[in-house]
Amino acid sequence: MLTYDFGNKGGSPLYVYLYNCIKADILCGRLKPNEKLPSKRNLAEHLKISIVTVENSYAQLILEGYIYSVEKKGYFVSRLQETLPRAITAPQQKKEYIYGTDKSSCEFDFQSNNVSSKKFPFSIWAKLMRETLSEQDARLLEPMPYNGVEELRIAIADYLYHFRGMLVSPEQIIIGAGTEYLYNLIIQLLGRNNVFATEDPGYKKIARVYQSNAVRCEFIGMDNSGLSVCELASSGANIVHISPAHHFPTGIVMPIKRRHELLLWANEKQGRYIIEDDYDSEFRFSGRPLQTLQSIDMNEKVLYVNTFSKSIAPSMRISYMVLPKHLTDHYAENLNFYSCTVPSFEQFTLAKFIANGYFERHINRMRNYYKKQRDTVISAIKQSSLGEQITILEENAGLHFLMKVKTGMSDADMKRAAEAEGIKLSCLSEYCHDAGRQNSNVIIINYSGIDFDKVEEAIRRLLTIFQ
Repeated sequence: MLTYDFGNKGGSPLYVYLYNCIKADILCGRLKPNEKLPSKRNLAEHLKISIVTVENSYAQLILEGYIYSVEKKGYFVSRLQETLPRAITAPQQKKEYIYGTDKSSCEFDFQSNNVSSKKFPFSIWAKLMRETLSEQDARLLEPMPYNGVEELRIAIADYLYHFRGMLVSPEQIIIGAGTEYLYNLIIQLLGRNNVFATEDPGYKKIARVYQSNAVRCEFIGMDNSGLSVCELASSGANIVHISPAHHFPTGIVMPIKRRHELLLWANEKQGRYIIEDDYDSEFRFSGRPLQTLQSIDMNEKVLYVNTFSKSIAPSMRISYMVLPKHLTDHYAENLNFYSCTVPSFEQFTLAKFIANGYFERHINRMRNYYKKQRDTVISAIKQSSLGEQITILEENAGLHFLMKVKTGMSDADMKRAAEAEGIKLSCLSEYCHDAGRQNSNVIIINYSGIDFDKVEEAIRRLLTIFQ
């Protein structure tokens, strides 16, 4: 199976980078003449990218004569090598990396928060893609609005109203390819002279995006209710980035009292804002969903950010933000020269997926699936011989929970011992900027990527390192 490192693609579109990788393998002889290539679906599943991306790459390779197709048989490498120079070499094979995560071979991965590709409704998505092609045709080739296709913004606004209690207009929504891209836009919208605050411990990529834009970043500690408002108030920050629905990595769900305290902080001074990152709020397994900060914000202080990476698939790369009305006008006046970074074809298809109720049904199925998966993992832990040495924390929302272990091992020793058993782990201490806040012997269990039939074996091996 063809395997490539997409971490090195730079600014190239995904299909262009894949096309270049396959072409290089053909030119250097790694792929032989008449060798059969993987099917579009198999290659997409293997690389965790969309079928459309593979389809576009194959189409370009066919157009340039590097490969050919045989009806009902597949795709094959053309015979070119005899007439081509041999100086071109294939891309150096490296271990696959996702930010902060070594994806080299391991049998059980509790480190990566993968979504289950087996549960994706491929047949429905394919049907909607065909409908989009037949219904939109010429519109797919036309320039689209800077803030995204209107149909998708309408569908998202309707979804947010019915399922998150947010009353927003489509004009307030900006579509972008990934939340990192949106963070960059927010920096330009609010200004680099602001001081941004992030949670500590927290998802390190957020702070790195701010710091790479020459923005001062403060790291604010957490308590049992989430980010400390007292520490925030004394930090000098006027912009704070938080994930109240389900904090990563602690798993804390911010109670309503703390949410009101944060809004009070934002209202105390002109120019203060809250960036509400709601990245996996769809997966709450007990109790009613808490109100978003945006829905209880009366003074236009909250910028709401969400993504379809967890709810549908990471490879989709469709995220969005909801701006306060006065910032919507500011964005339209000063940043509308940025073209929308998501192809209109994917936007029209996703709009139909949401508007026709497929997204809601998919979320309900996945919520039930992940709840069963979580229960299976926790049950296997509690029923083990080490059950009394382990405390499970923050398991009622999101796709991970914490496992505190009574052990004399260091976090580094735990990770090395787990790796020897074919298990990838991450610990809470790895996500702390301030070493004084580190809490050792707390493992982050990302369970969504472990198959049901492998859970017991994965937990058995994991717990052997503490015996």
